[in-house]
Amino acid sequence: MPKRPTSADVAAVAGVSRTTVSFVLNERADVHIPETTRRRVIEAAARLDYHPNSVARQLAGGASRALGLVLRQTPEQAANDAVLAETLRGLSSAARAANHRVLLETLAPGEGHYADLIRSGRTDGLIVSGPRFDDEELVELVHDGFPVVIQGVFPGLDVPSVDVDNVAGARLAVEHLLALGHRRIACITNAPLAYTAASERLTGYRDALAAAGVADDPDLVAEGGFDAQSGHRAVADILARSTPDAIFVASDVVAFGAFAGLRDAGLSIPGDVSVVSFDAIPLAAYLDPPLTTIHLPAFDLGATAGRAILDRISGRPVNPRTLLPTELIIRASTAPRRRAMRRTD
Repeated sequence: MPKRPTSADVAAVAGVSRTTVSFVLNERADVHIPETTRRRVIEAAARLDYHPNSVARQLAGGASRALGLVLRQTPEQAANDAVLAETLRGLSSAARAANHRVLLETLAPGEGHYADLIRSGRTDGLIVSGPRFDDEELVELVHDGFPVVIQGVFPGLDVPSVDVDNVAGARLAVEHLLALGHRRIACITNAPLAYTAASERLTGYRDALAAAGVADDPDLVAEGGFDAQSGHRAVADILARSTPDAIFVASDVVAFGAFAGLRDAGLSIPGDVSVVSFDAIPLAAYLDPPLTTIHLPAFDLGATAGRAILDRISGRPVNPRTLLPTELIIRASTAPRRRAMRRTD
């Protein structure tokens, strides 16, 4: 019995992605596909005698009245994301106002595909939170014309984005430490540097040091990984190599672990080491000492992204890049550098 042709076979003959095949053959009116591409797909399907089944056509027909929020994390990492609840609340508020609902999906690198969400017909558009530089499937999805908005930034990709200014926020945090007299300032990132937000916050840290004439010391930089445990490990790594008098931790949750790591090493906060972080989650105010941090407007971030994806779905114009403001919240985890602690820089 001859093998029945699949959408993958059509995609290979037409020289397009399986997602594009799905869009064309299921006549997705909300997705713009160039006419030449559409013709190639139809001709390839006819040549192979490929016909999508009627159930699949119905599912992929759009108008699900649902928005997909895709987190580029594992389920375990998402569970540690203390900003997520407020972001989701803002997104849900925008969705409900337009009679839509929100579906949340975790999509860790190497696990699952955007196309699975699209072909199922469960969403009319996607908000991708926490994009990575190496996310080739996201590039393909955008080029295929499916409505996408990213929470973050993806250099070189023509897709609307809603974000905070991570570079400026990180720079503000480190400038605060510099103004207190600190010069040996370490940095623990919020995530691996393949994530664009982590790279941007590291850039802001380095920009602040450079503007103050302070050398960038690789021994003072360590990678975090979304959770408190990674902050604990990163502090141990830094202290094994160097002696900072302050640390910028690019996530409050990661900073929780950094606090514990400093105390395990017999160091006081801020007596020996000042700590400033990023996100301003509610629990940060109840640490001992309360955490100095950069406020990220999580609710507004979700609501703005929700309105943007609804505009994309409806064909209305969307700003290519929307940046929401951050601010420094000064608490007791930072203090002037003690003269007795001076070292030879």
